[in-house]
Amino acid sequence: MINFDEKTKVFHLKNKQVSYLFAIEEGGLLSHLYYGPAIREYHDERYYPRVDRGFSSNLPKSMDRTYSKDDLLQEYSGNNTGDYRVPAITIRSKDGARLTDFRYDSYKIIAGKPALAGLPASYVKADDEAETLEVTLKDTVLDVALVMSYTIYRDYPVITRNVRVVNTSDYPIDIEKVASIQLDLPKNDQDYDLVYLPGQYAHERQMRRTSLDQGIFELSSRRNSSSHHMNPFAAIVDKSTDEFQGNALGVLLVYSGNHQFQIEKDQIDQIRLLAGINEFNFSWRLEAGEKFQTPEAITVFSTKGLNGMSQAFHHLLTNRVARGKYQYADRPIVINNWEATFFDFDDKKLDEVVKEAKPLGIEMFVLDDGWFGHRNDDNSSLGDWFVNSKKVNLKQVADQTHAAGMKFGLWFEPEMISMDSELYKKHPDWAIHEPGRGMTLSRNQLVLDFSRKEIVDNIFDQMCQVLDKVDIDYIKWDFNRNLTEVFSVATTPEHEGEIGHRYVLGLYDLLDRLTKRYPQILFEGCSGGGGRFDAGILYYMPQSWQSDDTDAADRMKIQYGTSLVYPTSAMTAHVSVSPNQQTERDISFETRGAVAMSGVFGYELDLADLTADEKKLVKQQIKFYKAHRHLIQYGDFYRLESPFEGGSKVAWEFVSPDKSEALLFTFRTHHTNRFEIYNTKMVALDPSKNYQDDTTKTTYGGDELMNVGLLSDPTDKGDYLSEIHYFKAK
Repeated sequence: MINFDEKTKVFHLKNKQVSYLFAIEEGGLLSHLYYGPAIREYHDERYYPRVDRGFSSNLPKSMDRTYSKDDLLQEYSGNNTGDYRVPAITIRSKDGARLTDFRYDSYKIIAGKPALAGLPASYVKADDEAETLEVTLKDTVLDVALVMSYTIYRDYPVITRNVRVVNTSDYPIDIEKVASIQLDLPKNDQDYDLVYLPGQYAHERQMRRTSLDQGIFELSSRRNSSSHHMNPFAAIVDKSTDEFQGNALGVLLVYSGNHQFQIEKDQIDQIRLLAGINEFNFSWRLEAGEKFQTPEAITVFSTKGLNGMSQAFHHLLTNRVARGKYQYADRPIVINNWEATFFDFDDKKLDEVVKEAKPLGIEMFVLDDGWFGHRNDDNSSLGDWFVNSKKVNLKQVADQTHAAGMKFGLWFEPEMISMDSELYKKHPDWAIHEPGRGMTLSRNQLVLDFSRKEIVDNIFDQMCQVLDKVDIDYIKWDFNRNLTEVFSVATTPEHEGEIGHRYVLGLYDLLDRLTKRYPQILFEGCSGGGGRFDAGILYYMPQSWQSDDTDAADRMKIQYGTSLVYPTSAMTAHVSVSPNQQTERDISFETRGAVAMSGVFGYELDLADLTADEKKLVKQQIKFYKAHRHLIQYGDFYRLESPFEGGSKVAWEFVSPDKSEALLFTFRTHHTNRFEIYNTKMVALDPSKNYQDDTTKTTYGGDELMNVGLLSDPTDKGDYLSEIHYFKAK
């Protein structure tokens, strides 16, 4: 899959779907040549054109004005040495200079894919399914090596990238910026658009698309999490690309902390995309002989539009990022006690929730916040992970839930500490803070300094004390505030810029240890809803809560946007009360169910408040979901009609890999007196097969469903209507 032509000095990474080409250019610079559909051979057609461009600097000691770093498509750019575009790496040397100029030194090709020390990343199960190219560059003045790693998978249109910095000198250096990936793209005849996923609390991953013009566009988080506000993903697409056709190049950073994507369009309309740890408040003291490893960036190239790009991400994230017992398991349908009891509960109240849930077909009961320390509101006890025995007998609740034939789950927020806690009384210095400066509160809580091993060890030990004594099937892992005053009292000034990244490494260490010790537990990520929904978390937790906004209308957008990158099996979605607590919008039980059943399904309400008719609907929804759960969670997902385009129709579809069954979900958000007729054309069916609609028993040809389509009933009145059609090949 990886070849190097000694004569032309061209590296060619290829499989049956994509090719990636770059060359060793004059002066040992790495010149990017091509990333796109697979080609068999390359005949040196993308050589760098020698042109004298005004005010473009040339190589040192060279009188050749036609060769400049300033407009060369590069694989990895230095700083302040002739390329005026955004740099991939900045290092402060012992004399204070911030100059970097890395040139080619050597390469090697490795079977399979090496793991990244201390970091989540995609993996292989056998060495023959991928190959890895490691190219070493050196800055001889700094005496620092840069190892650029490229892995190409055999069966996916995917290339992963990461960078390792090695200090080969005999003195320390300070890394101030280091990107995981640089992609320089040539001018496109039809120009490029940028697709990305911004948002805010309760409105995460709102799909946006914008033209790229000359200048620098940045997507980033400074919150020490991937954040509600900007997911660590970007796609460069052709102007003509839509959901079903056209080129799309997606980049996803496998990281849960501060991230930075910089997209620059230069003076001759070339595009540079950089992605990695955010340089904001970041520096890393690298001592002589030490190494620094960047997070992984996953790139996907699709010629089949945004859906094609999404499915490549879905398949890779499901098959080669998610791990463990629940990687392919059908995920349980849950109910938790929060809406029923909030903090006010005891064993009897919790048993009543189980007794309400079991006859409906719900499979797991989750005990939410308030079971630990002396916590009866959100002002205390975070950091005290021992059972509040005056309030609840946790083992008894777990045993009774299991005796009822249901699984039992528990809520934790391990990264936080309350001032009103035993842990804070013993160790006030364990909270992230700068001495002498006030500590910013958010939700009346502080954050533990996970850059310190002894703190991570303490939380690990506390959690094990609970998990070793109580039979737990599921953990909801919450993270309800972002970091401020990012400073550690346990380090020295030259290392303070490392604390944000070391915090994330501490989190990964804790997750790694817990998931290895308790492989039977299903871990679900949560961060005030969807504030840390990323591939780094997915590596340890195969599913995450998408948003605290459970309003079905808003969830259509949240789920649609999330699906741009992440698979359905990672997206938890619950039916909540109506009118909705966040929006006060009233939506039918049927439509709330249809939206939630498009993810990992559950309920977020007080079952005791339901009417007899509503409980009947719950039973019907659960029966339907269980019958089609595997198709929804692991089938191929297609976006058909977007909620972001201003119309009143939304549609998506699930298709089994063998095309023997399909589920079509359609929604009408707003009714008008025009009685508009909506026609939905399905995709990805077998045109030669016949499919029967399970509800109407009507049989259609696959070609008919894809080309003629299905009409919705225009006489149905009301807002937020939904239809679900299940088709089985005959």
